[in-house]
Amino acid sequence: MLKSIGTASLLLSLSAAGWASAARAETYYVNSIKGDDRFGGTSREQPWRSLARIRDTPLKPGDRVLLEAGSLWKEPLTITRSGRANAPITIAATEGGPRPRIDAGGVSPYGVAVMNAEYVTVSGLEVTNTAPAPAQRFGVLVSGEDKGVMRAIRISDMYIHDVRGTNDRKDNGGIVFRATGQRVATRFHDLRIERNIVWRVDRSGIAGISDRVTFLNWFPSEGVVIRDNYVEDVGGDGIVPRGTDGALIEHNIVRHAGSRAPGYNAGIWQWSTDNSLIQLNEAAYTRTRYDGQGFDSDFNSRRTTILYNYSHDNAGGFLLICSPRPNDKDNLGNRGTRARFNVSRNDGSRIFQLSGNVSDATIEKNVIHVGPALDVQMIVATQWDGWARDVKFHDNLFKVAGTARYGSEAGRNGPDYLIKAGFSPSSFIRFKGNSYIGRHVEPPEDGIGQAVIPYVEQPLDWEVPTFDPSKPDGFADFIVRHREWMLGMLQRELQSTVELKQTRRMSIFEARR
Repeated sequence: MLKSIGTASLLLSLSAAGWASAARAETYYVNSIKGDDRFGGTSREQPWRSLARIRDTPLKPGDRVLLEAGSLWKEPLTITRSGRANAPITIAATEGGPRPRIDAGGVSPYGVAVMNAEYVTVSGLEVTNTAPAPAQRFGVLVSGEDKGVMRAIRISDMYIHDVRGTNDRKDNGGIVFRATGQRVATRFHDLRIERNIVWRVDRSGIAGISDRVTFLNWFPSEGVVIRDNYVEDVGGDGIVPRGTDGALIEHNIVRHAGSRAPGYNAGIWQWSTDNSLIQLNEAAYTRTRYDGQGFDSDFNSRRTTILYNYSHDNAGGFLLICSPRPNDKDNLGNRGTRARFNVSRNDGSRIFQLSGNVSDATIEKNVIHVGPALDVQMIVATQWDGWARDVKFHDNLFKVAGTARYGSEAGRNGPDYLIKAGFSPSSFIRFKGNSYIGRHVEPPEDGIGQAVIPYVEQPLDWEVPTFDPSKPDGFADFIVRHREWMLGMLQRELQSTVELKQTRRMSIFEARR
């Protein structure tokens, strides 16, 4: 009994200390026009002037920093102090008027950075970072180095545009979260990137970076959520987390990815992850055919689920699943990808591409529309230091007003593949219950003998809601309308109720090491 009372007293003392700390929290104001760094900054009438003043102040858990609406700074905002559970450090805007704007203008690699800090929330700002010559630049950078686990970081409701990064490397662009450390393994836990506009950036829209992503060096971030973001006009990749376990990529819109960057790019994909759940997203108008798909399940990844997404008008196609040959150092191959209940319309080149060491994949109950002017490879197997094996295509509906072809790589012509009939040397590519409507050349075994039914697309509601990122004030209404349209379209096309899933992480028994 005495031990129980002692424990309870200790907990009450700790709780009281936490409340006392929160009670001592301050609210600071920053105004680029009326402020003065000699002021105390704790009233709106006597605000600070510079963002450097925030960097140099020892912010405490629970402190808030409010940037005055309509202010403009040509310097970066840097956060290096940490909050605490239930008492984060918050950076936000005052109410009324235009968003406070940070034009890093090449004077800093980033407009906003959260550096080696946790329990931090940043919201409501406008950020640009452009200069005459491209260089490694970020709109928002969340970075940890030799820090261990960084918890509870929120980047939300930001308007990030015109970031002139370099298209020669993928680790820069709109929003980048980067966990590195040769001395101390570093990762994020409970990182949320939500309701942001990312427009006209190079090279990546929203990207994760980690140096602990190999078979022998695995320390993934957990609880990563990338949701309700709008990403348009991206030099390279739209959204690509790396080194995560159980990441949720839900209801994002990526349009016009692959607009400027050389090399291989795609709309929404992941690299070296476990249990990624990619659901209810729209990926459209990806411009390149070097990859160029709307969606991709990529290198050294297990149990990726691609569910209830809408892919349309992507030059490279709908879905790529790929990885080179496994080894005992950095790559397990791509295992256990599931692509279910997705809709593709007017995607080009390659609708489904299996490249390299893909195994235990299931592609089922998807609806594919191929327009009358399109001649596509519906399913193609290509080599990347190996070939796919054990892939199931079940109960998909292929509606082809143009032409659909099937086969495996026989050669290449730049970004395009020359194919031959059959999927060899891939093995155990199995088909069951798929419906082939329209013109199909060399279809799989379950399509042979089916009656040829011409297909003419019927007039339906394909007018997906649009958004003009030059007018950000309409975003909150747009994101609601877009979700409602997606759910209605999916239910119509799939003839079933949309049931979104929850993420999971690997158990200790499934760990890579």
